[in-house]
Amino acid sequence: RHVADFQLSIASVTEDSSGNCLAHDLLLQAQKLAERLKCDAVVSEICAGPGTVNFTINRELLAKTVLQQVLKDGSEYGVKSELFSTVPRQKAVIEFSSPNIAKKFHIGHLRSTIVGNFIANLKVALGHEVTRINYLGDWGMQFGLLGVGFQRFGNKEKLKSSPLQHLFEVYVQINKAAEDENTKELAKDFFRKLEEHDEQTLSLWKQFRDLSIEEYIRIYKRLGVHFDEYSGESFYQGKSQEVLKMLEDKGLLQKTTKGTGIVDLSEKKDLSSFSTVMRSDGTSLYITRQVNLAAAIDRMNKHSWDTMIYVTDKSQSNHFQHLFQILKLMGYDWAERCQHVSFGLVQGMKTRRGEVIFLEDVLNEVRSRMLQNMASTKTTKEIEDPMETAEKVGLAALIIQDFRGLLSSDYQFSWDRALQSRGDTGVFLQYTHARLHSLEQMHGNKQLTDVNVACLQEPDAISVLQHLLRYDEVLYRSSQDLQPKHIVSYLLTLSHLAAVAHKTLPVKGSAPEVAQARLCLFQAARSVLANGMKLLGITPVTQM
Repeated sequence: RHVADFQLSIASVTEDSSGNCLAHDLLLQAQKLAERLKCDAVVSEICAGPGTVNFTINRELLAKTVLQQVLKDGSEYGVKSELFSTVPRQKAVIEFSSPNIAKKFHIGHLRSTIVGNFIANLKVALGHEVTRINYLGDWGMQFGLLGVGFQRFGNKEKLKSSPLQHLFEVYVQINKAAEDENTKELAKDFFRKLEEHDEQTLSLWKQFRDLSIEEYIRIYKRLGVHFDEYSGESFYQGKSQEVLKMLEDKGLLQKTTKGTGIVDLSEKKDLSSFSTVMRSDGTSLYITRQVNLAAAIDRMNKHSWDTMIYVTDKSQSNHFQHLFQILKLMGYDWAERCQHVSFGLVQGMKTRRGEVIFLEDVLNEVRSRMLQNMASTKTTKEIEDPMETAEKVGLAALIIQDFRGLLSSDYQFSWDRALQSRGDTGVFLQYTHARLHSLEQMHGNKQLTDVNVACLQEPDAISVLQHLLRYDEVLYRSSQDLQPKHIVSYLLTLSHLAAVAHKTLPVKGSAPEVAQARLCLFQAARSVLANGMKLLGITPVTQM
């Protein structure tokens, strides 16, 4: 028998909430209820199951409504659903990626980048106004070291041609020399000049920053990611004293016997929970905390957002809980609208060059491995741009492997598993999309409007239609908890269902009316597949 479209659980509507109702009674109650309900133009069949009443929608109405809706709404299908009608349009600020200049762009930064991008894409699709901020580690004592290192080992040409790599190499070299007292003094000296805005020092720092950002932009572009604002710790360097003064004026800053500055976060004010904001010698060791406070307040003034989301790994959860609590104590009620989306750690991601140091290494690796796989497949047709296709398919593989589970869970990375062409992978999604696209190409890809839906009554066609109908629910779930896994599993199922239908419902060789209807079904499936992939940050390919 076919699967019902909707199910009502009897237990949810009966008086007896203690849950000790016998299965036999539930079946009887279900049968009684089912007998009293009438079918109409929408519901074609009502029958009782064990403790449930099952409803079947008029099959032709189902096909007609779903196909019309998908083709009419196009990229907005699912988003226009009434599920979202009560959701207010908001202004969101999302801070993600946030690498440190001259240091490694590690896998945590990659995760933050793709997760933040997904959240931003989803919010934009739902009609919210989004500001994407990259908050760079572009200030602090390490720039004293870097400055001295550049004066010693630096090369202007290399800085221009590959800034990220060159600054990283310089930083590694000077760190080896940093044991030496003389070097330490020079570094302190350089950073002091930087803080005093000495022109020469500042101009060298500005070069480090500007050239790094230029290269970041180029690499993010390969990932399909962009930012509206490149902010950073340097913007708020002078603000930490202001923040300490604000805390002091509000009576929140306490000194311990050792002279450390702390803020009491406990409810009973017994210091059972506190946050350290200042070292005993008055310097801001906890500069990040002060700087983040300053940045949050500044962003509120500048963007007057409704929600601000920070995307970082879960080791920073404490830091953000403290940050939000301090803001609240300072009297900023909007602190409740701040959110930390945290994710787990990825183990074992290595490239052929070893440990991941630069984002570009990951992108090159995924591209070359994918090219290799494509070359070894017999079915690979001549593709116009194999490099670009390999990169898009490879990125889909990375993203799907990352988004399949809960974001907060850690996972072991595996190139082989990510790049498999069969099974629940990004490669499979891309392959399905390309196949459906070439099917449209082969049979003239004009928009089909009036097809005979009576031709779409096979179980495999109905399964696809039922699944398409549920897309809005999945978007809604992801919009509520900001977890991409709901969309991922939806798209994987859609691809499996479409693959089965592609086998059992041929377009070629069928009567024209049947062929048209089936083509329309596959067009709708491809459209929704593409929409979902784009939300996840994947660019669908049309050839593979």
